[in-house]
Amino acid sequence: MLDIQGVSASFNGEVFLKDITLQAEPGHIYVLLGRTGAGKSSLMRAVGGLLPLDAGTIHFAGEDITQKPVWKRDAALVYQQFINYPNKTVRANVEFPLRKLKLSRVELNLRVDTYLKKVGLFDFANRRPSQLSGGQQQRVALARSLARQSKILMLDEPLMNLDFKLREQLREEFLDLVSVGSQAVTFYATTEITEAMMLGYQVVVMHEGSILQIGSPSEVFESPRNTLVAQIVNDPPMTLIQARVTEGNFVLGSDLTIPLPVHLRNLGDGEYTFGIRANDLVPAVDSAASESCSIQFVEVSGSETVLYVTSPSGEMVVQLEGIHDFSAGGKIELEISAERLFAFDHLGDLLIAPGIGVK
Repeated sequence: MLDIQGVSASFNGEVFLKDITLQAEPGHIYVLLGRTGAGKSSLMRAVGGLLPLDAGTIHFAGEDITQKPVWKRDAALVYQQFINYPNKTVRANVEFPLRKLKLSRVELNLRVDTYLKKVGLFDFANRRPSQLSGGQQQRVALARSLARQSKILMLDEPLMNLDFKLREQLREEFLDLVSVGSQAVTFYATTEITEAMMLGYQVVVMHEGSILQIGSPSEVFESPRNTLVAQIVNDPPMTLIQARVTEGNFVLGSDLTIPLPVHLRNLGDGEYTFGIRANDLVPAVDSAASESCSIQFVEVSGSETVLYVTSPSGEMVVQLEGIHDFSAGGKIELEISAERLFAFDHLGDLLIAPGIGVK
C-alpha cells in the first residue's frame, strides 16, 4: 500500500500541496480529478521524489520513502508532454529502462512486443520519434513506462495529445493496460470527468492543492461533498441556484414557487443553494415550474447543444441532446426538474442529494 500522510509542499511562497492524506492499494487506478492548477501533477511529483516536502510522510509497502532519492523509488511517471529519446528507435525507446532489470533477451523482446502491440505501435518499432505523429510519440512514452512494470505508476493526462478516436479507444483498453494482473499503485490525473468515471476505482477530487473528496465514481458524482465538488465532477458544471424554502415549497428569485419534491420535504424553512445538472434543465412544455431565460451563448458540440442562459434566478447551463436551432439573444422557457435537485447549506456543504438512479 502507498500511504501518504499530511503531505504539504511549497516553493517561493507558492503552495502546491496542502495537508494531503491518501492511501492507495496496488492493482487499482486512483484518478486525480481537478481543474488546471488543482495539484494533481504536484502530488505525483511528490510521490516520485521530484517535489521536496515541507511536511508529511510517504510510505510504500511499509517502507518510509519520504527522503528516498528518485532513482531508488520504483516509480514511473508519464507526462502530458511526452519525453522520448530522439536518437533511438521506437523499440529502443521502450527497451531502454528495461536493460537495467537484467532480463533475458527473450523476456525483454516479449515485454517490448507486448506493450508496442497494446498501444498500436508494433508496426512502427523501427522508426524514430521524429517520424511519428504527436499522438504516436505519446504512445511511445506510454509504452515505455508501462513496460517497466513499476510498483508505482503515475500518468499525468497521458491521452491529452491523442486524437479523439484514439483517445476513446485507449480509454476502453486502459483498464487492461495498467491494472489487470498488476501489483502497481496507479495514479491517473485528468481534468475530464468522463475519464474519471470510466477508469477510476477511486476518484480523488482536488482543488488548489487540497483533496476535497475521495470516493468511487458513483459516490463523488451522485453525492458530491460540496458545491465545488459538484461543479468539478459535472461537465458542463452544475448550475447553482439560490432559493428559499417556505411552507413546503422552494421559491426562486423570480418568485417562482415549486412544491418540494419527496427527497427534499424534510428541509426546514430558510435559505439554501440548490444544484441542478445541465441535462436536468429542459425546454418547458406547458409547465408551471418554468423560468423565462435569455440565451447568452450557444455551443454545438457533436450530438449535443449547450446553452448558457441568464434568468431572474441567476446564470444557468443547459445541455440538450441533438442539434437545436437556438441563437444568442433569443429567449427560452426552461423547466426545472425538481426531483433532480441537490440541496446545499449556506457553507456549500451537501445536505440532500437525489437518490442514485432517480430520473
